[in-house]
Amino acid sequence: MAKGMILAAGQGTRVRPLTKNVPKPMVPILGKPVMEYLIEHLARYGIKEIMINVAYNHYKIENYFGDGHRWGVTIGYSYEGVRDHGEIVPKPLGSAGGMRKIQDFSGFFDETTLVICGDAIIDLDIGAALHEHRSKQAVASVVTLEVPKDQVKNYGIVVTDTNGHIKSFQEKPSPEEAKSNLASTGIYIFEPSVLDLVPSGKTFDIGSELFPMLVEKELPFFAQKRFFNWIDIGRLSDYWSVLMRVLNGEVAQMDMPGKEIRPGVWVGPNTSIAWDSVQIVGPVYIGSSVRIDPGASIIGPTWIGHGSHIKSRARVERSILFEYTRIADGQSFSEMIVSPQYCVTRGGDAYYVGDDECILRWGDARGRI
Repeated sequence: MAKGMILAAGQGTRVRPLTKNVPKPMVPILGKPVMEYLIEHLARYGIKEIMINVAYNHYKIENYFGDGHRWGVTIGYSYEGVRDHGEIVPKPLGSAGGMRKIQDFSGFFDETTLVICGDAIIDLDIGAALHEHRSKQAVASVVTLEVPKDQVKNYGIVVTDTNGHIKSFQEKPSPEEAKSNLASTGIYIFEPSVLDLVPSGKTFDIGSELFPMLVEKELPFFAQKRFFNWIDIGRLSDYWSVLMRVLNGEVAQMDMPGKEIRPGVWVGPNTSIAWDSVQIVGPVYIGSSVRIDPGASIIGPTWIGHGSHIKSRARVERSILFEYTRIADGQSFSEMIVSPQYCVTRGGDAYYVGDDECILRWGDARGRI
């Protein structure tokens, strides 16, 4: 079939504070890390040997996924960092540099390899993508999506000839400057020979350095125009939007956990909810060991992580609550991401518990009531 490479060494600075303590691929969607959905999808298409490059908080990825046997795959890890004055310091090598390090170490990439970023949700037909790559005898392929002309400024744009052969790239061009509306999805297919072009022991990027080299050398380098769901969590606002789409049932193969006790209301075990005196309008998921006091309102799409506590007269609307979040009495949270330590607005503004600028009151449900 093919091998898999998941790029997971980035710091995820654009989605802080979600990534303050966890790598970006571990940010949860329906209680599961983003990258778990990717591994399940690769396994579904018979890609069973997967390498993951890691750096920041690498042990959280390694401890969760282990050797991959739970998903019927084999997972290996390549750590990118150094020991400096007794400290382990992450030092990412770039997307292409990380792959070259693996190749120099073991020659792992000895057949066609699907490369994918660890921070997106996809339902790509991988079998069809591999078939097109091979039928064109490509050494490299970029999976693209057509985007509206007024959206090209948000993407890396791929310019091709009529046969799909890649001629150039444009990084977030204005609609007036854009020569195409094909957006790169960060999903690539490589033959082993491509890695021979990447210098050893250097930081080297796929998009900005390797791809221009392939164009310059006029190698068989193609864009594939495909139609599939691609949900990239590039910004905080994207994360909120993803959760809304998932809770509304717009993304295939992402089923709500828990038991549906009312239409559109799923509940985990061991909850304490004043059903006769609360307002709950789905779609809503309420995790295990959640307490919802009398007079509270929960308006969906909303996710309430396990161990949380919604106090009397509080209102949570179109929001995501991470585990062990306590919403104080009478407080109203609308279109927000909330954790025990911080909350983030739909637009990406972050506030921390105790901030003088924030009038909202919330905290850690494991603390005092």
